[in-house]
Amino acid sequence: MTDGNSSVVHPSVFILVGIPGLESFHVWIAIPYCLMYIIALVGNCLILYCVKVEPSLHQAMYFFLCMLSLVDLALSNTTIPKMLGTLWFNSGEIHFEACITQMYFIHTLAGLESATLLAMSYDRYIAICNPLRYTAILTNSVIVKIALAASIRSFIPTLPLPYLLTRLSYCQSNTVNHAYCEHMAVARLSCTDISINIFYGLVVALFIGLVDVILILLSYFLILRAVFQLSSRDARIKAFSTCGAHVCAVLVFYVPDILSIIVYRVGKSVPPHIHILIVNLYMMAPPMINPIVYGVKTKQIRERVLKMFRRWN
Repeated sequence: MTDGNSSVVHPSVFILVGIPGLESFHVWIAIPYCLMYIIALVGNCLILYCVKVEPSLHQAMYFFLCMLSLVDLALSNTTIPKMLGTLWFNSGEIHFEACITQMYFIHTLAGLESATLLAMSYDRYIAICNPLRYTAILTNSVIVKIALAASIRSFIPTLPLPYLLTRLSYCQSNTVNHAYCEHMAVARLSCTDISINIFYGLVVALFIGLVDVILILLSYFLILRAVFQLSSRDARIKAFSTCGAHVCAVLVFYVPDILSIIVYRVGKSVPPHIHILIVNLYMMAPPMINPIVYGVKTKQIRERVLKMFRRWN
């Protein structure tokens, strides 16, 4: 099947295999995946609800948390429903255009989550290093500008990715050895040169992921320096506690990503299903864990949720 140019061959559909090598366990693997998906949906919706109805949460930190919850919801719905269909019902067929669209939003939303975590680290930096001017610096207009800048920074760099895939000819297999349409997993099915795909994918990863990690580490270096200058031990503990949930969110998001990169670049002898499981964890763990951590660490959210459950009972 061609796209109008006889030199470019596109399959009408791709076949997602799920987790190669573990096909006999797909049904059982899908059960925890489904539970993680449900927890992510319920948890992030509760975060959004609590911030909306609780006036004390109408401040920058929780507006960024809402942004994180929205990104997590979008990321979960972009990947997990199709993944569950593949694992449970062996319905791995996905149209070429749908695969390219899924790929674009996966990479874009992952970049937006990274940008949101960076914005939240800036919020913690202002809260601890310049607390008296917190509300003056992080006004509603500034929050909107940060959210807009994060969105632009995430959506624009990934715009070439669909073109880089549609320009390739797929004259070999149409079977994607992955649980979803990941950029390089699809590109490797091509029988034409994919060096540009490899190069641009690396550039985007460095531009988004590496820069964000460096800036987050810098913000925490400044935070730690400010905290250790506090004379009171209780003040230091309180300052550290305000960063606990964000540190957990950062680790949950970046550690599986870093492990995936290490396994892919270094561990050539590592079975493919190990790499796929790690990447799936990178997609599914943050949306599930983030609302749990912030729900436990944030008194107002915890009390609002408990109050809501008592009302139902």
